[in-house]
Amino acid sequence: MPKYLANMNIHIISVVPELMESPFGHSIMKRAAAKGLLNITIHQLRKWAVNEYGMVDDYQFGGGAGMVMMCEPLANAIEELNAIHQFDEIIYLTPDGEVFNQGMANGLSLKKSLLFICGHYKGIDQRIRDHYITKEISIGDFVMSGGELAAVVIVDAIGRLIPGVLNDETSALFDSFQDDLLAPPVYTRPVDFRGWKVPDVLMSGDHKKIEDWRYEQALKRTEEKRPDLLED
Repeated sequence: MPKYLANMNIHIISVVPELMESPFGHSIMKRAAAKGLLNITIHQLRKWAVNEYGMVDDYQFGGGAGMVMMCEPLANAIEELNAIHQFDEIIYLTPDGEVFNQGMANGLSLKKSLLFICGHYKGIDQRIRDHYITKEISIGDFVMSGGELAAVVIVDAIGRLIPGVLNDETSALFDSFQDDLLAPPVYTRPVDFRGWKVPDVLMSGDHKKIEDWRYEQALKRTEEKRPDLLED
């Protein structure tokens, strides 16, 4: 039996689920599943297709390039899955959503059950967004072929925050952006590599000095690389 109770169930609806098999089948996400802490289930939308040919998209009304994911398959999929799992959030991954950040990851990591809808083609019928979606998320101001890789990014960011997933549970607390600062520099053995030496303070054993140094370095790095984080 795992040390912790299962924390989260994540379900993902996609037309190309194969894109997510490798990321979720290795490294930290694989260990989280093995420990019983995170269960990820990927659903092929064509299971709810409108015909025997697997149709889930159609031309958009009003003309224009690009196909649109249809209402019927998505509505049926969402309703069937939600009746079983009672999702805390039904999330649509879209370039015009709220930009994902560490604070959002922290909040979502406290949920018990999430459903992600991966957009594809030209997007999904607006009526699905109006009547089912509770949160819309973007991973940046750019357009991708679909929401699958965005789902991988977000689930990884959320999953590593679940208690028991990381071997050192305090590790995630000191990641970049957790306190609106970038992480400080890190070093490991050897102490001297080609004349490039580890800062003396890290070898001092004085935890207060080390903590102060790390804060100063985090502040300096943030000022240099991401001054926008300090504006507030």
